[in-house]
Amino acid sequence: MTMTARTIPMAMLMALGWSSVAAAQDVPGIEICTVEKTMERRTSCLQSNVDFLQKSLDKVRLDQQQKLDAANRQIEALKTALAAMQKTVAQLQAPPKKPEPAAAPAKDTAPAKDSAPPKADAK
Repeated sequence: MTMTARTIPMAMLMALGWSSVAAAQDVPGIEICTVEKTMERRTSCLQSNVDFLQKSLDKVRLDQQQKLDAANRQIEALKTALAAMQKTVAQLQAPPKKPEPAAAPAKDTAPAKDSAPPKADAK
């Protein structure tokens, strides 16, 4: 292999390595700001961290609120189902009502107009 044949792949590898380092700086997250020398860069770094944390908190807060709302809806549905089941159990546990015979006339009722007056027994 010649010198240029070795240097070209080496140069390509170095360029790829440096490009990944440059891309990593754009990834949002917590940065270590103590390495910055100037106050402006430290302030910018800290503000970037604050912004990242606020966005993260907002995202987590929204996610948790959605989970809480879903849980509350499920609780309400379960309460409704429980009330219906309790009503059914109460109906099943109640003693059955005896149906009154509809064909048998009651003794305390007045005689029909067309019927003869009752006869008195002579004893």
